[in-house]
Amino acid sequence: MARIECIPIGIVRSPYREPGDAPRQGRLVDTVVEIHVNDACVPGLEGVERSSHLIILYWLDRAQRGQLYAKPPGESRERGVFSTRSPSRPNPIGFGVVDLIRREGNVLVVRGLDALDGTPVLDIKPYSAEIDCVPEATGGWHIKK
Repeated sequence: MARIECIPIGIVRSPYREPGDAPRQGRLVDTVVEIHVNDACVPGLEGVERSSHLIILYWLDRAQRGQLYAKPPGESRERGVFSTRSPSRPNPIGFGVVDLIRREGNVLVVRGLDALDGTPVLDIKPYSAEIDCVPEATGGWHIKK
């Protein structure tokens, strides 16, 4: 297979320093973090304020790679990693839906991201309830806030 190259567009600034500091899911807490977008990518932020929520794709640079099994919280046995949200996986790409609090130049102030301080940001997309929300979707477990 051909290699894929991703160039970070920014970096996360958060109070989470070590993997154990971050919550299991960012949307379960009210922590506010910042996404600092590289100067070369700032023009791509034009109009981002129109969205109340954003999808953040980020590289879990401190996660273990190559893991094919993980034990979800509250479960007694391991499952295939692709049926879990474990950060340890062959390509540790993080996905988060965040509340956009405000934009300050090249900085997005957001709530609901579980990324560690210094985490590279790969992409930012507007969240669309019409496209991204699937009310009839099912999953293997339920998360209580």
